[in-house]
Amino acid sequence: MTGSEVPPQFRLAYVPGVTPTKWVRIWNERLPDVPLTLVPVSPAEASGVLRAGGADAGLVRLPVDRTELSAIPLYTETTVVVIPKDHVVAAVEEISTGDLADEIVLHPLDDTLDWESLPGRPAIERPETTADAIELVAAGVGVLVVPQSLARLHHRRDLTYRPVTGAPESRVALSWPEAETTPDLVEEFIGIVRGRTVNSTRGRRQGPAGTPEASKGKRPDKAAGAARKTAKPASGKNARGGSGGAKGAKGAKGAGRAKPRRGR
Repeated sequence: MTGSEVPPQFRLAYVPGVTPTKWVRIWNERLPDVPLTLVPVSPAEASGVLRAGGADAGLVRLPVDRTELSAIPLYTETTVVVIPKDHVVAAVEEISTGDLADEIVLHPLDDTLDWESLPGRPAIERPETTADAIELVAAGVGVLVVPQSLARLHHRRDLTYRPVTGAPESRVALSWPEAETTPDLVEEFIGIVRGRTVNSTRGRRQGPAGTPEASKGKRPDKAAGAARKTAKPASGKNARGGSGGAKGAKGAKGAGRAKPRRGR
């Protein structure tokens, strides 16, 4: 390696609440010579970091700007309400947004949920961050509706949470710039988050312009699977046809043996 060559590396941005630990461990097992660096970002700055080249890919919350970024949805989170442990809601397993009508529902400026209409009564001021809102919940000022991962991230012994129906949900996705300069490494990580085996990841196929087919939201083996499915009936028909032909040949052979007997 000359002095001008830069060793490969992979920078993965991630937003609060997302836990990339499992995927990082698999990466380190499969690509021990390619360091993976984690880049913590806020939901508001995640897209900008990816567009500016501050990370090769990111675990972000949807939506993202699809004109400049590609994205593969990974999972949808449960939405919960964070409450004091002695709150009346703690006595039930699940509530609806309508059950919060009489509650002061805090709405932090970094809220990750896309509300059309916030339930309950608004607070006098919006907290700056989710962490600030958690402190207010602990102080008995109000309640907070967030994705479950954020409730776990800001866990406190004096607080608990319950699932909320009728509330927006947060979707987590793997996103990367359209003009990604290290497509092979991005494809490697796509394979990891999708649960591909080592062999299938290394045997990835490229799309028309060298773009991984997975970046289009399609599994590389989908077309092949469809082809195999189409081929099965034809194969079975040919097999039946071959069997019929064999029976015909056997019958003809038997008829050939019968003629000498009739001659006698």
